[in-house]
Amino acid sequence: MTSTSTAPTELAAAHPAVPLQPLLHDEVAVIAAPTQAWSGRDGAMGANPVHGYWTGDQRFVSAVRVSVEGTEVEAIATVPAGAREVVFTGLLRGLDGAGADPDVRLDRRRTVRIDGVAERLCVRDRLRATDPGPLVVTVRITPDAAGMDAVKGGRGPEPVDAEASVHGASWTSGSVRVRLDAPGAEVRIDDGDVVLRWTPHRAGEVVLGWDCAVETPDAVVRGATTARPFHAPDGVRDDRLRRWLERATDDLDALRLVRPEGEFLAAGAPWFFTLFGRDSIWAARFLLPVDTSTAGGTLRVLAALQGSVDDPATAEQPGKIMHELRQASLPVDNDEISLPPLYYGTVDATALWVCLLHDAWRAGLPDAEVEALLPTLERALAWMRDHGDADGDGLLEYVDESGRGLANQGWKDSGDSVQWRDGSLADGPIALCEVQGYAHEAAVHGADLLDAFGRDGADAWRTWAARLAERFRASFWLTDDIGRYPAIALDARKRPVDSVTSNIGHLLGTGLLTPDEEAVVAARVVSPDLASGFGLRTLSTTAAGYWPLSYHGGTVWAHDTAVVIAGLTRSGHHVEARTLAEQLLAAAVAFDFRMPELHAGDDASEVARPAPYPAACRPQAWSAAAAFPVWVALR
Repeated sequence: MTSTSTAPTELAAAHPAVPLQPLLHDEVAVIAAPTQAWSGRDGAMGANPVHGYWTGDQRFVSAVRVSVEGTEVEAIATVPAGAREVVFTGLLRGLDGAGADPDVRLDRRRTVRIDGVAERLCVRDRLRATDPGPLVVTVRITPDAAGMDAVKGGRGPEPVDAEASVHGASWTSGSVRVRLDAPGAEVRIDDGDVVLRWTPHRAGEVVLGWDCAVETPDAVVRGATTARPFHAPDGVRDDRLRRWLERATDDLDALRLVRPEGEFLAAGAPWFFTLFGRDSIWAARFLLPVDTSTAGGTLRVLAALQGSVDDPATAEQPGKIMHELRQASLPVDNDEISLPPLYYGTVDATALWVCLLHDAWRAGLPDAEVEALLPTLERALAWMRDHGDADGDGLLEYVDESGRGLANQGWKDSGDSVQWRDGSLADGPIALCEVQGYAHEAAVHGADLLDAFGRDGADAWRTWAARLAERFRASFWLTDDIGRYPAIALDARKRPVDSVTSNIGHLLGTGLLTPDEEAVVAARVVSPDLASGFGLRTLSTTAAGYWPLSYHGGTVWAHDTAVVIAGLTRSGHHVEARTLAEQLLAAAVAFDFRMPELHAGDDASEVARPAPYPAACRPQAWSAAAAFPVWVALR
């Protein structure tokens, strides 16, 4: 019989290897923004491309390996001690005596600070009296200079030379200066690695360790050193919700960053340890029931970076709120796209900034802080009219004018996020449905702020909002076998794109819809094609492009569901809000209360827990902060 199988070498030739983004779901992250450390569950670093010590967008160590002479280190436990610290426990059974009990254990405690990473090894040995010989511990640390964009794109380490000193070493990774201190260790450089060796006598307890401190002279963001301004609410009876709120609050604390104007929340680890307009706004908005100071800082930081000129290369326009801030240009999608260090390619952050200012004011942000931001408010509103509505049709749309920026500029910014029900992609310029809701809310609530502080223009913005609502009502509504629903967007020819998506839930509570229309949307977002049992799917199962592990085409994003929960609550649809809140809470339990950026849109009637999206960031600010709209809905 003739075989039709293909030899591995032939397969490799037919399908050449391409760099792949690292998978993250099984890795352990310890964070204190802007520093983070990633490893396997045994504490070792080097097996996964994301492993190492990082500060900002720069990795400065790519591998750390611990060995003990005469034994393997056999991992038995990984115990987080908060967002900033974790303990890895292993057994040294090669040093055991007779009998079944483990006699020697190694506890490895990793602590991340805003300016470095420290590790402590504690060897506990109950056989010290019978074996007073030496304990030989060796640690190999690989200095590295790989940038975040390279690692995310699947490329490998970039080793750098280190210089040994007494009980330590130093090196430079990009612009980051690193100093390693290892008290009591013999230090040498071997094949590019910094090798630390200790030889203490075995004793009941032996403690060894090292510390990597970093200096980042040109960092564009820095870690916050003040006490955190928010806390998990008291009196939460549901143990699941209480645990999620506590874990979320700890993660959010570790994600705090600062610029001269104030504090804000980094978008998430590992790839987004910086300021993102949309992400930082939503996270601060979710926190308003317990904290207004984070909102105030976020508003001021973004106001300081508000656009002032027209620049297609950066997507900057007068009045526009930025999308992303980096230390250097950021290649995306294997260098096909390159984002400048300060990039404005977002269609929704400007309106959302106005919404946050209004909601923070209502929540108690001091009038003096609000009044100081009113000039930014007026410029942001003008951007919606003069630039956001580029073709003058009364709706906000986007298009990438540079050819090197993001093709889609709503929160679903992947290349295939706006698709027709048959799976084909919509052509831009794109007018997203939820952006019209944000703009309507911004115009009405911006007018409320103008009135409250005695400034002109409020009536004109209410008239503008009313025209937007009329245009939306005439253009977006469709009907399928289930009933009426808003399209995700209008394409370049102003045709309503007919896929059913989670975007429609963002319209709730914005004032764009009538009460009857809100009731239609509220019913639709809890229908089985969208509500998975673990949150709201980004794309309905009725769409040809649906796939439960498609980034924006069937997965569940915690923040997306939380936005809809908040909208349901504001619009008075409390039963539906509680339904989705319970679903998101079930997902939080499945992920041990550290909610990832996104997870699979699996059906809860078929599986006990959703599959992870393996490249999802965790922790993510708006995913962690999603616990607060859930708490509000379930009170």
